[in-house]
Amino acid sequence: MKTRKELIEEYRRVKPQAGVFQIKNKENQKVFIDNSVNMESLWNRHQTELKLGTHRNTELQKDWDNNGSGSLIFEILSVLKVSEDGTNNIKKELKELQELVIEELNIGNESLY
Repeated sequence: MKTRKELIEEYRRVKPQAGVFQIKNKENQKVFIDNSVNMESLWNRHQTELKLGTHRNTELQKDWDNNGSGSLIFEILSVLKVSEDGTNNIKKELKELQELVIEELNIGNESLY
């Protein structure tokens, strides 16, 4: 069994995953696509806002309120490889990656939140 100190050190070595993800409504197939340098953290934020009824996307919030948390699923669409030397312009690359993903998925505006 690992010591507390070993567990903390292991946690510090884990790098957050940067990329593009979607929140998909299983009922109506609409999607909310977002990007983040730390997808897990932002997903937790979205969940918290939805639970509190304060999500910035009112349509998504309405569907959550009407159908419950079980109607939404979180899916990673693309992961951004972040360079170790920090030469990436991560936010710019994430935005471009998000636009590429939306284009590849061929999602019409009526299917986006």
